[in-house]
Amino acid sequence: MIDFYALTSPNVQKIFIMLEECGLPYKQINVDVWAGDNYKPEFLKINPNAKIPAIVDHDGPGGKPYTVFESGAILMYLADKSGKFLPKDKRAHFDTLQWLMVQLTSVGPMFGQAVHFSMMAPPGNDYAVSRYKSEVLRLYELLTSGLARPSISAATNIPSPTSRRSRGRATARGWVPRTRTIRMSHAGSRKSPRVPLSWRRLRKSARSPRRAKPRRRTTRIACSAAASTPAPDHELSRERQGIAAAAAPRSVAA
Repeated sequence: MIDFYALTSPNVQKIFIMLEECGLPYKQINVDVWAGDNYKPEFLKINPNAKIPAIVDHDGPGGKPYTVFESGAILMYLADKSGKFLPKDKRAHFDTLQWLMVQLTSVGPMFGQAVHFSMMAPPGNDYAVSRYKSEVLRLYELLTSGLARPSISAATNIPSPTSRRSRGRATARGWVPRTRTIRMSHAGSRKSPRVPLSWRRLRKSARSPRRAKPRRRTTRIACSAAASTPAPDHELSRERQGIAAAAAPRSVAA
């Protein structure tokens, strides 16, 4: 069993998708970052970087518990553990890792900054908003053209981007709904690429569980230490209200 420390962020959603696609049993443990639970001693023992996602695999290497944090490291660990989505062929192996790195170093950070400066930062950040929106549009086009190439799909042993099982899309999937909530038009921008529209099929399919009995079990992390200092007022947003509501514990599967 894998303990999965989570909430609702895009980086967490990547791990949800990977766990389900790999068919690995796990238990979801919500960590309320808005209340500062990620800074409590109990969680810092799991991830000293105080971020989610993180996992504890109770059947880790050598049959002993093993902790993994950082979403990219978790994806690679789960791929290795399950033997899925990370080809053994050296060329295909590194083709896959290249696109994973694109998500980790470009899609995640740039999409996150676009959402932050558009929805959470105080007024007066027009340059930052324009800068990150431009980069988001560029990355949408990169994903559209790059992951659609037959050579990439064949080399990485994944279906084309129209498939829900495409690893490249799965790793970026969490950020797309976030960027679709902000206005992407700006001076001199090109027409918005088709990638955001194609994600509707992925989101729709995700609403229909493929299994009658969910593999996921849910609980809340129990921490006794005091919460950390609250975030500044300017970080509060309309989205924060929705995230807090979405973090409510889900029903526990038998």
